Amino acid sequence: MSSENADAGSEHDERVWDVVVVGAGPAGASAAYAAAVAGRQVLLVEKAELPRYKTCGGGIIGPSRDSLPPGFELPFRDRVHAVTFSLNGKLARTRRSKRMLFGLINRPEFDASLVEHAQKAGAVLRTGVTVSRVEQHGPAVPDRRTVAVVLADGETVLARAVVGADGSASRIGAHVGVKLDQVDLGLEAEIPVPPTVAEDWAGRVLIDWGPLPGSYGWVFPKGDTLTVGVISARGEGAATKRYLEDFIARLGLAGFEPAISSGHLTRCRSEDSPLSRGRVLVCGDAAGLLEPWTREGISFALRSGRLAGEWAVRISESHDAVDARRQALNYAFAIKAGLGVEMGVGRRMLAIFERRPGLLHAAITGLRPAWNMFADITRGSTTLAGAVRTHPLARRALDLLDRRQQLSEAGTPDAEAPEPGAAGVTGAPEAGARE
Repeated sequence: MSSENADAGSEHDERVWDVVVVGAGPAGASAAYAAAVAGRQVLLVEKAELPRYKTCGGGIIGPSRDSLPPGFELPFRDRVHAVTFSLNGKLARTRRSKRMLFGLINRPEFDASLVEHAQKAGAVLRTGVTVSRVEQHGPAVPDRRTVAVVLADGETVLARAVVGADGSASRIGAHVGVKLDQVDLGLEAEIPVPPTVAEDWAGRVLIDWGPLPGSYGWVFPKGDTLTVGVISARGEGAATKRYLEDFIARLGLAGFEPAISSGHLTRCRSEDSPLSRGRVLVCGDAAGLLEPWTREGISFALRSGRLAGEWAVRISESHDAVDARRQALNYAFAIKAGLGVEMGVGRRMLAIFERRPGLLHAAITGLRPAWNMFADITRGSTTLAGAVRTHPLARRALDLLDRRQQLSEAGTPDAEAPEPGAAGVTGAPEAGARE
């Protein structure tokens, strides 16, 4: 980036950026990095000041780690080698691994570091900037190769391509026409704990399959703080709040005051939802890209952001609408061939989990192949879709459960899996199997 581009904030600046990225979360920072490292003039705009808090468990699984810029040092607060699974507070069992399963980060540090890498690659950052809309036609647009990004204060920024990465309530997503078919509510508390409690949780997370259909809770240790959260379908707000309160209480954490309590809506795209409009692409939460069952979004944000940045470069080089459209379709194909396939399997898993959480719990705590598959997915050796594709047993089991689900929805009697006996969950790890 030449020094003449340093003054990005002039209200009367008529510069046309190659790529403007809206939103500086993992998706936006990845898009900005990918476009900047290709040598393009990139502007990254963010409405908040960085670093800023984001409701998120902060688990970094293998696909996230593998999508980071070269030389990126993950600011891990803990490394997970054990997982305690419970079924609504009962039947707790801990599975252990000699190798790290995944790492835990605080989002403010992680996101800020991603932005720094984008800046080092040449992207220009502007914070405290709210985008009100984008225009691809009209008086603000000088030609057909240009998109106008209109800011809340009336300033207009011009670009050859725009990437929308402005979160699940995306204004850019609304411009593109993103359609959603699953919306969930996540509630989370950041709870500072004394060293004796923190020591009990070090290196271990808890995943609790919850009382509401499709719900689950988690405890992620991060040094002297525990990130405790639950997620469930939107529309069950009061019940989701009760689940979080009960979850915290039975873990023995009710006596500790949360430093932060927050909530967030996650949104999954419909299979036919668009990913572009003209010279505008969307990625990450703005595109509704996340895993429907676990609602894991960081890896989807990083991977889709990188692809969006790469194809935004190609769109910025397009001299007419036909070529721009071709590049946008190539971006959509890349997303659907990878992340879209994973989302399809995730939808099937969610449908099964909503009806039979006990069956999933029994499998992952009692069957070594199921645990090994979980470990492989978290480490990045495979994906959920890849595991189903390459493991015949997993594929047959999922097909069988799909058929049972269809029979159940059709009203055909289907025997429920027997309910196992009860056992309590505490903060201390229980004896469990080792990988």
